[in-house]
Order: sequence, then C-alpha cells, then structure tokens
Amino acid sequence: MTITMTETAASHVSQYLAERGKGVGIRLAVRTTGCSGLMYVLEPVDELQEEDVRFSSHGVDIFVDPKSLIYVDGTEMDYARKGLNEGFEFRNPNVQSECGCGESFQV
Repeated sequence: MTITMTETAASHVSQYLAERGKGVGIRLAVRTTGCSGLMYVLEPVDELQEEDVRFSSHGVDIFVDPKSLIYVDGTEMDYARKGLNEGFEFRNPNVQSECGCGESFQV
C-alpha cells in the first residue's frame, strides 16, 4: 500500500504547514458525499491518531485512516495551477468513474 505526492504537491504542503506554524503532515481521507459517492478530504495533522497509517513523500508525511486507505491506495497527489484555478489533483488507480464537476468519484 502506498500514497505519494509530486514534488510540487510536497512543496505546497510544506509551505502551507510552515505558514500555519504547526502541523506534522497532511491527512488524506474520503467522505461519503457528492454526486458520485466519495469525495477527497485534505486537512492538516496536528496530532496523530492511533489508527493512522503514515506515508512519506518528498519529506512530507501523509496520514490516512484505515477506512479511507482502501479507496486511495496507490494514489499520487499533485498540485496544479490551471489558469485562475489551482488545487490538488488525485491520480487514483481505484477510481472507476467521476462526476462531471470532478468533486466526487466512485470505486
């Protein structure tokens, strides 16, 4: 099992945590929501949860709870700027379909 991020994504997360002044990494989770069923959730991690699974990529720790891990195993996170928009993109080999707006997915 693995979760990775590009150098661009890792740099963005590192800068965000530095500006925030605290945090040991970022949490990747999924929530049931959206028109396709699941949605990615990212949040800073200040305290580890006992059940967390930790991955490191380009010097950044990524934490995933076991329930989310089955949906995001093998995912690569990227951070991209396209025109006026910027944000995280997820290359998830488990995704079978996505909604038209790109906010949710099915596995």
